[in-house]
Amino acid sequence: MSWTEIVIEIALEHAEALSDALMETGALSVSVEDADEGTDAEQPLFGEPGMEPKEAAWEHSRVVALTDESADQAAIVAAAAAQIKLAVLPKYTLRKVEEQDWVRLTQSQFAPIHIGKNIWVVPSWHEAPDPSALILELDPGLAFGTGSHPTTRLCMEWLEAHPAPAKSVLDYGCGSGILAMVAKKLGAGEVVGVDIDPQAIESAHDNAERNNCAVDYYLPDTFAKTKHAEQKFDTVVANILSSPLKVMAPMLAGRVAPGGALILSGVLARQAEEVAAAYAPFIKLGVWAEQEGWVALHGRLGSDVVPPAREGA
Repeated sequence: MSWTEIVIEIALEHAEALSDALMETGALSVSVEDADEGTDAEQPLFGEPGMEPKEAAWEHSRVVALTDESADQAAIVAAAAAQIKLAVLPKYTLRKVEEQDWVRLTQSQFAPIHIGKNIWVVPSWHEAPDPSALILELDPGLAFGTGSHPTTRLCMEWLEAHPAPAKSVLDYGCGSGILAMVAKKLGAGEVVGVDIDPQAIESAHDNAERNNCAVDYYLPDTFAKTKHAEQKFDTVVANILSSPLKVMAPMLAGRVAPGGALILSGVLARQAEEVAAAYAPFIKLGVWAEQEGWVALHGRLGSDVVPPAREGA
């Protein structure tokens, strides 16, 4: 069986309504993308606790609707436009989607990833290249964090270089839960993960169970009602984005125990100084390492000296 995608570029105010209307008029699935992706006008979307985006759309959005090849795509678009009372029928293009073995295609794109000195992230359909290494069985999914992105690798390598046996760890913005699991497998004691996305929390729980890691994962509101509500941690790691990291500086720094470490990533090299400046009133941070234009910042609470960067960073 083959399918046809309807591709429509449309303004922010119509993207969500058009997506819903397309589903009601014959589309099998609909996604919304940034039409400026890959250009200087690209607009990353992110959310913070209590400040999540109300809708996944951009000023210049691209709505992509999947339909049966035999469907009347023109009629689907016309009916959807009429349903939301668009004054002008939106322009659209069609893309053919050939039938493929999507499972095999997806699996072929993900091989085991070697990180740091002794960490392997291994999809479930692969054998571990080195069974004696620290192995994380992790399949690609909807939650961020498979070890393929430089920011994730930087945080994992920091954790490997600074093991904290029996110490407490907070992974804020945990995504798939990968960083919390690395910390636990390296001997950490109490490990907690927090994320604003319920799907990420569900994924993190599943991954921890699969990897025999005793880690607690929470949404922020739930986290605030647990025994961890006022807890300070020996290590706090946050791999998010520079803008929310700056906003959350008082909160994240306030979660670090005296003498404890704070590690931040999701920061481009050119953003390092401004992020460090946001944390300066609370904790002194410096660049630990850089990969592909991304950096990891780190520091210890109560120290006026920035720990040295990793050699070669």
